[in-house]
Amino acid sequence: MSQTNGQPLLEVRDLRVWFPIHRGLLSRTVGYVKAVDGVSLDIGSGRTLGLVGESGCGKTTVGRAILRLIRPGGGAVLEGNVKFRGQDFFAYRGSELRRLRKHMQIVFQDPIGSLNPRLTIGGILGELLAVHDIAPPAQRPRMIASLLERVGLDPSYARRYPHEFSGGQRQRIGIARALALSPDFIVCDEPVSALDVSIQAQVINLLEDLQQQLGLTYLFIAHDLSVVRHISTRVAVMYVGKIVELAGRDELYARPLHPYTQALLSAIPIPDPAVERRRKRIVLTGDIPSPVNPPSGCRFHTRCPVAFDRCLTEDPPFKSYGTGHLTACHWVDEHGGRAPDLASLPGASSLP
Repeated sequence: MSQTNGQPLLEVRDLRVWFPIHRGLLSRTVGYVKAVDGVSLDIGSGRTLGLVGESGCGKTTVGRAILRLIRPGGGAVLEGNVKFRGQDFFAYRGSELRRLRKHMQIVFQDPIGSLNPRLTIGGILGELLAVHDIAPPAQRPRMIASLLERVGLDPSYARRYPHEFSGGQRQRIGIARALALSPDFIVCDEPVSALDVSIQAQVINLLEDLQQQLGLTYLFIAHDLSVVRHISTRVAVMYVGKIVELAGRDELYARPLHPYTQALLSAIPIPDPAVERRRKRIVLTGDIPSPVNPPSGCRFHTRCPVAFDRCLTEDPPFKSYGTGHLTACHWVDEHGGRAPDLASLPGASSLP
């Protein structure tokens, strides 16, 4: 796992987030949605960890739980250990939590819903500076203008309201808000999925430039594997609440071990028409299991073309198969770290 000076900036161990299911007049808890069920990961300082997977797999919940935007209560379960700079983030309360939270921010997926429509942009950014008592009030307009310039916006936009901006501009404002407290770590929760493709490239380039200039560390959550490959240092693949594979970006895309990762990567379009026609796409059958009642053993076994008896009953260990390449797969384990050749199976198909 990524480390800097022997210790990652962020360490997550066995993170679990379960949401209760209430039924009846007395709202009894009859079960749980196991949105995140035992996630562990590290992110080194100045690096980007891409977190990918199908919709509903728990990616966003991981990011929000790390920042403690999800709290236990009402029957919800939040367990695990999150360390930031070696400090137990989950142990902090009150003013200590607020002090540490300044170093951990988020860019939300929805650039419209994440901005208060009743406040000007200057008011949105100024409110954040005031809450955390950043600089005297007389200096804050200058800081707001500097933040807008840093994300490529005119300082005069501070007098405008969110509805007066395009989607890409609103997302830049969201990034400026995340930068306002000079954080070290930012969760980017699908920051470009609601934008046009041309605007996506601009926002991604902005995030990369800011990382180089400010030494930022990102958890980049997305379902677009092409975007993740462009911006990430390492990539984690998630399926029904668990991480099934974690590796360096180039290693993962060149040598995916887990069958689910292979299927995801086979869906990425290749710009060369001749190569696209020749390659085989791995088509998975069946539906994604429900996190309310996930399958026993390996959660992917209901859709896996190489599953065998052990997969049905035993949860695969998350093991290393090479430098920094980890996966949870019984088939890979029993074949000495070798990936199954799913493209040669009958389930694979050539694209028309």
